Amino acid sequence: MRLAIIGTGYVGLVTGACFAEVGHHVLCVDIDPRKVAVLNAGGIPIYEPGLEDLVHRNTAAGRLRFTCSTATAVAEAEVIFICVPTPPQPDGSVDLSFIEGVAREIAAHLTEYRIIVDKSTVPVKTGEKVAETLRRYSRTPTEFDVVSNPEFLREGFAVEDLMNPDRIVIGTSSVRPVPKMREVYAPFAAPLIVTDTNSAELIKHAANSFLALKISYINAISAICEAAGANVLEVANGMGMDERIGRRFLNAGIGFGGSCFSKDFSAFIKIVEQLGYDFRLLKEVQRINTDQMDRFFKKIQETLWVLKDKRLGVLGLAFKQNTDDVRTSPAVDLCQRLLREGARLRVHDPKAMEKARAVLPPSDAVEYVDDPDEVSAGCDALVIATEWPHFAKLDLARARRQMTTAILFDGRNLLDRAEAEAHGFLYRGVGR
Repeated sequence: MRLAIIGTGYVGLVTGACFAEVGHHVLCVDIDPRKVAVLNAGGIPIYEPGLEDLVHRNTAAGRLRFTCSTATAVAEAEVIFICVPTPPQPDGSVDLSFIEGVAREIAAHLTEYRIIVDKSTVPVKTGEKVAETLRRYSRTPTEFDVVSNPEFLREGFAVEDLMNPDRIVIGTSSVRPVPKMREVYAPFAAPLIVTDTNSAELIKHAANSFLALKISYINAISAICEAAGANVLEVANGMGMDERIGRRFLNAGIGFGGSCFSKDFSAFIKIVEQLGYDFRLLKEVQRINTDQMDRFFKKIQETLWVLKDKRLGVLGLAFKQNTDDVRTSPAVDLCQRLLREGARLRVHDPKAMEKARAVLPPSDAVEYVDDPDEVSAGCDALVIATEWPHFAKLDLARARRQMTTAILFDGRNLLDRAEAEAHGFLYRGVGR
């Protein structure tokens, strides 16, 4: 099939590359000519495991192309996917100006039937507004259908998630686009749910908010474990063996972050407020998430006493492993708190250092270190802030020799406490 993807961020670029991989002919559109030039030259503007190979292979095969022209996309594609940002506003609601802008652009070039698919994460009833915008700004009366097809991609695992999805959700008020949408997803072995547009839009927010609730629940349990002298890892394992609960998303740490969870969570609270429901449970989850970072920061303060002029090595800047995304990253939040108290930081992340420089500029107080085993050199303490797997294999003997004092704050419970203490470290984890 001939498909168009408007927006080449994390969702759009991964979606376009994976659709091309299964045989569709995909035209990706972006308003940034520099990004399009980079993609056409073989560059990849984001880090996502497996994505670079997909883009290069399908570009070379002629199944994946990049342009700045929405007009070309509307003229060529049978199905047009909207994958543009929906950033948060100061009150937590969603800025839908990019969605509306794309809908107006499509309307300006619409001359024959097209299926317009909203893949961006949007509030319920957005599909109705997109359809209204298309009717209002179309130059000639033209038939179309608007479909909600929410994405369920995890940064760091997005290619895997799209190629092997748990489910595919199709929301529409008409039966007409369903056969074409089934054809789009025919190469993917997953249950396909066809529902109404509003239900489809709610599924994404409801799912992400439930996962955030699960993370905050285990973080609250971690505080109880510390007070009771228990081990949150053992508690989580025991809980997770119950098939009704499962072990995933039961890892205590310094709180959830990222451009998806945090934004979608706040947006859902505002959405349901506008619908007349006070979702107090989600507000409490939000408070627990903030408290978790406060507790961890207090742990550092109480252990080190005075933070001013203390040198700390920080491992991890991305909001999670396997990505270069630092948007609303707990690791960056922690660094900023430490800096406000006068600490000096040596920081490392395997993929996110370039993007982190925009929010943590290099200075006398922030030094970027390429070798993770050198981060601890001359430090009063070492902090693990992102769960990159290779941080679990840190050379503790070398770190101990390099440090002024052997103090380790494991914000992701990656290390074996007994091993760290055997190397002479004062170990402070989460819920342990």
